[in-house]
Amino acid sequence: MAPPTPITALQGVSVTFGGRPLFESIDLSLGRGDRACLVGRNGSGKSTLMKLVAGIIQPDGGERFVQPGARIAYLPQEPDFTGMKTVHDYVAAGLPEDESDELHKVDAVLDRLQVPGHLDPATLSGGEARRTALARTLVGNPDVMLLDEPTNHLDLPTIEWLEGELLSYRGGLLLISHDRAFLNRLARRTLWLDRGTVRATDRGFTEFEAWQAEVFESEEIAAQKLDRKIAGEMKWLREGISARRTRNMGRVRALQQLRRDRSENIKGGQQAKLAVAEAERGGRLVIEAEHIAKGFDTADGRKTVVKDFSTRILRGDRIGLIGPNGAGKSTLLKILTGQIQPDSGTVKLGTNLETAYFDQKREGLDPEDTIRQVLCPFGGDSVMVNGSPRHVAGYMKDFLFDTRQLDSPVKSLSGGERNRLLLARLFARPSNLMILDEPTNDLDIDTLDLLEEVLGDYQGTLLLVSHDRDFLDRLVTATIAVEGDGVVAEYAGGYSDYLVQRPDKGPAAQAAAKPKPAAQAAAPKPRGKLSYKDQRELDELPGRMDKLTAEVAKLEKDLTDPNLFTRDPAKFQKTTELLQTRQNDLAAAEERWLELEALREELEGGRG
Repeated sequence: MAPPTPITALQGVSVTFGGRPLFESIDLSLGRGDRACLVGRNGSGKSTLMKLVAGIIQPDGGERFVQPGARIAYLPQEPDFTGMKTVHDYVAAGLPEDESDELHKVDAVLDRLQVPGHLDPATLSGGEARRTALARTLVGNPDVMLLDEPTNHLDLPTIEWLEGELLSYRGGLLLISHDRAFLNRLARRTLWLDRGTVRATDRGFTEFEAWQAEVFESEEIAAQKLDRKIAGEMKWLREGISARRTRNMGRVRALQQLRRDRSENIKGGQQAKLAVAEAERGGRLVIEAEHIAKGFDTADGRKTVVKDFSTRILRGDRIGLIGPNGAGKSTLLKILTGQIQPDSGTVKLGTNLETAYFDQKREGLDPEDTIRQVLCPFGGDSVMVNGSPRHVAGYMKDFLFDTRQLDSPVKSLSGGERNRLLLARLFARPSNLMILDEPTNDLDIDTLDLLEEVLGDYQGTLLLVSHDRDFLDRLVTATIAVEGDGVVAEYAGGYSDYLVQRPDKGPAAQAAAKPKPAAQAAAPKPRGKLSYKDQRELDELPGRMDKLTAEVAKLEKDLTDPNLFTRDPAKFQKTTELLQTRQNDLAAAEERWLELEALREELEGGRG
């Protein structure tokens, strides 16, 4: 199938910063129906490349093409509200000149994004600023949308609303995002900016890691034919980045067991409390909240944040807190950690807690300090990690730094490198309770992978506020949902498990429903091997997963037809819905295979 006619394109484009080429001879095009994601490490030039497509900056070489009359809208990471008195004024500036008097469109999009038009842009929160910038991008019905980190600072309901808008959008779309779930659902095409060149594939983001591994493998073979220096660089690149993306199945199985344990704890009630009472003397209990409630008086009346919520958080639990912006996640977190008192109920904290805190603002770094000085502030070459000394050079490699950067100043690091350095310093400090408030904002995917890996090995207790669905699914043992109006409930597992377990909204259902275990898997019975039924299912699952993978690939290919929606809207809708169903079936099959495989290994180990 021929690619769609480009609405905009870059041809042979080059950009140089400080005498050093950022990228050279890049070709890139976007046509109607394109849904592409642009990926690459922080500092590789993704935002610069997007600004070139938008026409905001000019290339040092090559050409930019735009179809006459085409409308291109650009969403920057940091919107500039300079000179704008109100939100309404800012969004109205996004209307095309021939529609500048159609202000009802501004009112409509602001209503959909729930941002009051009279607000002063200078007073907006991070989430309000992002929604305002999105409104300006959407209001002009552009032919191409260029979105740089559109989900930053958005809550989950708004992210899911935006996904729906973009799925129905028929123009060309280019996305930069660290949100895997967002990219998995939207991107049909992947552009990878790597070491100054753009590689392209018609495979969606779900297949990016497999494609990246193939590229690295072929490059490593080629690098072996070059001199030792280049071969060494390729070895470091593969070991430092690509290898980390191969998921540690042992860690995944351990997380599943933790979720089963947490599920039993949630539904076990008083029995579970008695079972751990003796162990708590040794510090197993971290937080116990019983029937807590909290509210505040506001200009609009009394706002209830939480009413009659109880939980027991034990050593090693990883708890995710989710909910709309303004629902009270931060307030609940402060109650649970003893920073503010509830109006009623009690909160008991465990003994000898050492807390590490990572907030949205990110504790600053002295730009003149070197990496060595940041990690070893009292001198020497050793970092204490989990009570054991580590040489600083080895420790920094764990955070994707080249040892040659050891004495590089902070001011020479990219944004992603600074984030990794902050994480390295955080984890070098002793703690048994870690509180992470929106840690995924502004992180590149490599750093997200790294953070997930480090947190997966963390032996303490974790409280995590996040809107990143994939990150929650991969990491947490239980999810506390702050729904608003005082409704707070706990569910075993991650965000996907929460969606499955969340009771219906009807009053009768709410009264009768109780949270169910995420995996719906009972604790393994003391057997020597899998039952015949389980073994047969385990044997058949790989074939089923292969079949589902092939179906998903075919459906994704069908949807790449840019004329399908116009030619047959019903078929487009049916194919889209079937793709979502098959993707869900594949995810469920993979989860079931992991569950049965972990059970098989546990039983076979028990026989020995």
